[in-house]
Order: sequence, then C-alpha cells, then structure tokens
Amino acid sequence: MLGRTANDLYWLSRYVERAENMARLIEVGFRIVLVPRGDDTLDDGTLQHDWLSTLQSAGCDQQYLEKHLVMTTRDVVNFLVFDASNPSSIRTCLSTARRNARAQRTALTREMWECLNSSWIQFEAIDAETITSGTLLKLLDWVKERSAAYRGALLNTILRNDTFYFSQLGTFLERADNTARILDVKYFVLLPRPEMVGSSVDNTQWGAILRSVSAHRSYRWVYKDTYRASGIADFLILNGQMPRSLRSCYGEISSALDGLSSHYSKTSASSGLARETRDMLDTTTIEGIFRSGLHEFLSDFISTNNRLDAGISADYHFTG
Repeated sequence: MLGRTANDLYWLSRYVERAENMARLIEVGFRIVLVPRGDDTLDDGTLQHDWLSTLQSAGCDQQYLEKHLVMTTRDVVNFLVFDASNPSSIRTCLSTARRNARAQRTALTREMWECLNSSWIQFEAIDAETITSGTLLKLLDWVKERSAAYRGALLNTILRNDTFYFSQLGTFLERADNTARILDVKYFVLLPRPEMVGSSVDNTQWGAILRSVSAHRSYRWVYKDTYRASGIADFLILNGQMPRSLRSCYGEISSALDGLSSHYSKTSASSGLARETRDMLDTTTIEGIFRSGLHEFLSDFISTNNRLDAGISADYHFTG
C-alpha cells in the first residue's frame, strides 16, 4: 500500500474517533459545569475553570484564548463543535474524515463511505444558533452514534487486510490518548480540595467521567462498589475488559501492528514500542501508579502514545 493511502486511512479513523471523543469531552465539561457546589455559586471564575479544563484536555486552550477573551458555555461549545478554524472541532474532524475517505474511496466499502458522507451532510444542515443547553446533549449523542455506525460498517464489511489494520491503529491510538486525557482532567485539573474527596461533588464528577466513556454501568458490574478514585483509574487504565481502557487499546494496537507485520512479512520498529507499552500495562498495578503519581503516569503515557504515532508514520512512510 502506498504511504499516502496508509496515511489517509489511518487519519480517517483517527478523525472519526476524535469527533466522538470530542463529543465525550464536551459532555464531561458540560455536566461538570452543571454540578452544584454546595454553598458555592457557579460564578464566572468557577465556570471558566471548569471549561478551561475541558479545553486543556482537548489541547485547544491556547487557540480558544486567541479568539475569545472569556469562557462562556456558548462560545466554548461553538468552538469545540462548529468552529472550522479549530483543527480538533467536531466539524473539522467530520470534514477531514470525509475528505480522506473520498480520496481513498476505492479502499472503502460502500457502507463505510455512505455512513461518513451522510453524517457530514446531516451535520452541515445543523444551525449552530439553534443549539441550546437542552439540545446539546442530544447533538453529542448523535455524534457518538454516527461514529459507532461507521465503526460497525468497518468491522462488518472490510477485508482483514492492511486497510483494516491501519484503520484499527488510527482508532485505538486516538482512543487511548482521549481516555488518558479525560482521566487526567478529573484527577489533576479538577481535583477537589482534600476535604471534598468522597463528597457528593467528587462522586458526581466521577460519575460524569464514567458516563463520558460509556462505563457507568459496567464499572458497577466489575467493582460492585461506590466510586473510588483508585477503582475508576484501575478500570480506565488497566482493565483489559473495558474497551476504552488504555490496556484494551494497546491490545488492539499490538494486534494491528502484528497483522501488518504478517501482511508485509516485515516487523516494524513501532511494534516493539507498542508491545513494551502493552506489557507495562499488563504488569503495573494501580497502587504503583498512585505512588508515583497518576498525573505523571498519564503525562508519560500520552508522550509514549505520541512517539508511537510518529514511529508508525516513519515505519510506513506516511505522507500528508
């Protein structure tokens, strides 16, 4: 496969996943903004702090502040959902995914193309001015549903060849990055005062995090416990049964790289880094992570994930 084709397929999947992940991040931020603070009021300072954490998690804080002096819910939502100048907005993600799909139309199945194309047409028909607090969550659910529909089309119709493997790599590198960022927002940026740990505010925020990764009910199934920072971090980092956990993502990444190695009869250097990361997640414990610092662990993980992205690009001669 040509490097340009591999690049387009890889980033097509990354952008579809990123659109979904952006919807999940916005939902977390929106729900946390609405969380009552006991005797505190939701003043401008609190609102700005909560939305700043979301923008930081998405890596969009500097870009936002270049365009807006203050952080209002409408401005932040418009920037993260509709702003074409934001390279990570849902609009940009869907547009870029469709453009990549169009460029590699013959590598996709009809179902994959039609799902992407119809999603873009429907999104383009949305008037940003009509989105209110009451309709925002419905829009975010729609974005997640369209991403799931595309994943379903891919998994059910594509041959298990290099097109499939590059698509898998894009999906799960993006997903791993997002899970780490969502968890870091809660624990590092939004960490309550010590006396608030275990309070209703703390628990409500953890509930918002779990709902953002569709893990609220499954967490209860696995842990049969109330929200605990260590339990939720363990679930989202080390539990291989949880499909958005870091361990689960790296299982899929390693499998895709092994598939490419078999397909091309050549093992890439990036396969080694993926295996090392997967093995680290297999052997570490949540107690060890907390002793060394959860924020530090997540920051290191995000850096490693970015190195793997660069390694894959070099190994398979991506051009963009």
